[in-house]
Amino acid sequence: MWKHKDLLGIKELTKDELLELMTLAQDMKKRLLNRQIQEHLFYGNMTTLFYENSTRTKHSFTVAGQNVGLMVSDLGLSTSSIKKGESLYDTALTIDQMGTDIIVMRHSSSGAAHYVAENVNASVINAGDGTNEHPTQALLDCMTIMEEKGDFEGLKVCIAGDIINSRVARSNIYALNKLGAKVTLTGPTTLVPKGMASLGAEVNYNIKDAVKDADVVMGLRIQLERQKSGAFPDLREYGNLFGINEEIFAYAKPDAIIMHPGPVNRNVELTSELIDAPYSTINDQVTNGVAIRMAILTKLMEARKQGTSKDIRRII
Repeated sequence: MWKHKDLLGIKELTKDELLELMTLAQDMKKRLLNRQIQEHLFYGNMTTLFYENSTRTKHSFTVAGQNVGLMVSDLGLSTSSIKKGESLYDTALTIDQMGTDIIVMRHSSSGAAHYVAENVNASVINAGDGTNEHPTQALLDCMTIMEEKGDFEGLKVCIAGDIINSRVARSNIYALNKLGAKVTLTGPTTLVPKGMASLGAEVNYNIKDAVKDADVVMGLRIQLERQKSGAFPDLREYGNLFGINEEIFAYAKPDAIIMHPGPVNRNVELTSELIDAPYSTINDQVTNGVAIRMAILTKLMEARKQGTSKDIRRII
């Protein structure tokens, strides 16, 4: 029985809970592909609260919510009282007092989702908080790897790019370590500090060595909106030195797959040839994003039906 009130991070979930969500998501995916969505699985409502821009995460949560029967509304920041200076606390409290069951939020400050979860009765899903975590992205990435590789034990996963600013990288490291895979990080020294090794990953600044014998190669978007000046000369220079092309990808295992959480800067993090290759799972990740979010919403709504919010253990 699922006992979590919120989904705030991978760090707090067990291996069994990760596998439980991915297994349920596989069933949800079958329904999606066969157009056999069970309407009105739940009667409730969900609000998306995004303080940062998003296409894939926000829209897939909207589709996932509708697919499990929730009424979905979006708090448009440009037309809300946030523009009048309303605090995060008061905004969240207002949404909560309207009887919202689920709040899906993204915020530029690390820990923002945890803060809101402590102060509302609604279940809070972290859709990305600062440079801390992006748990649903890691879950859909791991689901994709499981579909392609069957098992995680002993897999080598190379994550390349803007690691220092990536909440995706952090959540993936936590998840992959728990599932039995080994993670190697690579990129410029300015974007992959040695301190990242403390999260449980190997750091290798030689991209060919990092990719060598990898089962999975994952590129990460260069987050220009978070960059400090001097991290690297320019995007073209980054692409030439640290972008993954067919020559570099050839160092991976023959059956390796290429991944990217999106959006992709073509010919910067990955070449177009790799993005569009048959061994690219980027489009599959998008589909799996809807399925995994349907699974998460299902588990949280089931937990809410089994008892009051005060009886449901929070993940803090």
